[in-house]
Amino acid sequence: MMRRIDAMQAVYGQLEDCAVVTIMGAVAAELQSLGHQKNFFYLQHAMGLASSMGLGIALARPEIKVVVFDGDGSLLMNLGGLTTLARYRPRNLVHVVFDNESLLSVGGFPTATSTGSDLAAIAKGAGVPRVSTVRALDEFKAEFAAAKSSNDLTTIVAKVEAVGPSGYVTDLALLENRYQFARHLKDIQK
Repeated sequence: MMRRIDAMQAVYGQLEDCAVVTIMGAVAAELQSLGHQKNFFYLQHAMGLASSMGLGIALARPEIKVVVFDGDGSLLMNLGGLTTLARYRPRNLVHVVFDNESLLSVGGFPTATSTGSDLAAIAKGAGVPRVSTVRALDEFKAEFAAAKSSNDLTTIVAKVEAVGPSGYVTDLALLENRYQFARHLKDIQK
């Protein structure tokens, strides 16, 4: 099974032209450790809402590819987000769900995916048109590239190891991140 940080590192070079939204905790800390960019927004203190934030950006700015890096625990807190994504079907949104079967960032408690819940089946049942589950790094890289070029709403469930960074506190000022990201979106020509 792959590690989340390896998956993000494998596609890091493809994120430069995207608006990237991450959920809190390990996902945000690991992406920052690869190198912060002005087009990255780390959604802190809003567990379950990364896909909703990504949806809003995708609808408001259809000319920009939007990538959401989510987690299984976060998505499980807002499963209705999948039905909303499917309803509006933004063709410029790639929703990556890193499924480590645990709430790693808050102690490692098991999530429903550890006992058989299938997030890809739920996304497909909600009406998301392109859904896949990947377990290996090569599969992830290929599916991410296909999703990015597909011009259709995609959810990729990436099964990853339940390991994360040694700490979740970074030196990035979260308030400044909000302003920097907003300025970046504003500066991109429509």
